[in-house]
Amino acid sequence: MVDDPAGSKVEKSMEMKRQQPFSHLFTVRLWQEELGNGQTELRGKVQHVSSGEARYFRDWPTLIAFLLALQSAPRSPSQSD
Repeated sequence: MVDDPAGSKVEKSMEMKRQQPFSHLFTVRLWQEELGNGQTELRGKVQHVSSGEARYFRDWPTLIAFLLALQSAPRSPSQSD
């Protein structure tokens, strides 16, 4: 926060928050799953931090589809991460 002579730290903080675009925060966990005969497969879990919504995936298109769906969903300003 910026200190000013009028002491309006809260106002400055609120103004800065209003100016920031919506953002999304995700966690992504990746691992190799043993399939046998020396073969492995990429597996993963992506979770939207603020909503807790999660998806498991085995390929990149599934991960991308989940991220795009959440990114394009309508959100209120109070839901921004």
